[in-house]
Amino acid sequence: MTSPAAQRLLDAARTATPCAPVRDLIGAQDVGAAYAVQREITLNRQSLGARTVGHKIGLTSAAVQRQLGVDQPDFGVLFDDMDVSALDPVPVGGLLQPRIEAEVAFLLRADLTGDLSAAAVRAAVDVMVPALEIVDSRIAGWDISIADTIADNASSGLFVLGDDRVGLDALEPVDIQMELSVDGAVVSKGAGSACLGDPLAALAWLAAAARDLGDPLLAGQVVLSGALGPMVPVLPGMRVTAAFTGLGTVTTRFGTE
Repeated sequence: MTSPAAQRLLDAARTATPCAPVRDLIGAQDVGAAYAVQREITLNRQSLGARTVGHKIGLTSAAVQRQLGVDQPDFGVLFDDMDVSALDPVPVGGLLQPRIEAEVAFLLRADLTGDLSAAAVRAAVDVMVPALEIVDSRIAGWDISIADTIADNASSGLFVLGDDRVGLDALEPVDIQMELSVDGAVVSKGAGSACLGDPLAALAWLAAAARDLGDPLLAGQVVLSGALGPMVPVLPGMRVTAAFTGLGTVTTRFGTE
C-alpha cells in the first residue's frame, strides 16, 4: 500500500501540479522516513518500466544549500528516461518548476559495495563528464525541508551529459573552475572545491550512504556529484552552456513547450 506522502508526490508528478510539502506526514527532519518514501517512488517508477542508471547527489554546494534553506547533502535515483542528452530541444512541458545547475559527472567502472576508502572510490571512477542537471520539485514554491526534498527523489528532474571524457590521471576534480551561461551571458560561477570540498569527497559520501540504504553504486552507473555553483531558473527557449576548465563543455537548449 502506498504511503500518503508517496501518493502525494506521485499525484503531483502525474498531474504536473505542484503539491504541498510532505513534512506534515513524515516530519521535517526525519531523513530515514524520507528515504523510505523515496524508495516507494523508485519502486513505483520501476514497476512502470523505468530503469535505474545511476544516482545524483544533491545539496553539496553551500550556495545551493542557502538557496533552499537546508544544511546537509542528500541523494536520489537517476532513471533512463531522465537522460535528455540527445534531445534538442529539451521539452519543458513535463517540468513543474525547473532550475539548472552545472556538475561533474562520474562514470563508474567498478562497484562500490565493500572498501570505500578514498583510494577505492577513486579507483572505481572510469571517467569524468561535464554535466547539467535540471532539478525540479513536485512541492509548490520549492518550499522544502531536508525531508521534503529527499522524499521527492532529491528534487530530481532531468540531466544532460556532455561528449567530453577525462580521466582522473589527467585532471583533479577539485581544481575545476566552472562558468554557467544562459544565452551567452554568464549567470553562475563555481569550482570543484564548492562540492563538499571535492567532487570525489561527494562521491565517497554517496557511496557510503547508498550502500547503507541497500542501493549501492554499481559499475556502469553515472553519478551526478553535485552543483559547483548556484542554480538558475529554466525558462522556455533558453540555451544553457557550462564550461569546465580541463573538462570541456556541455550545452542544452529548451523548447518553448
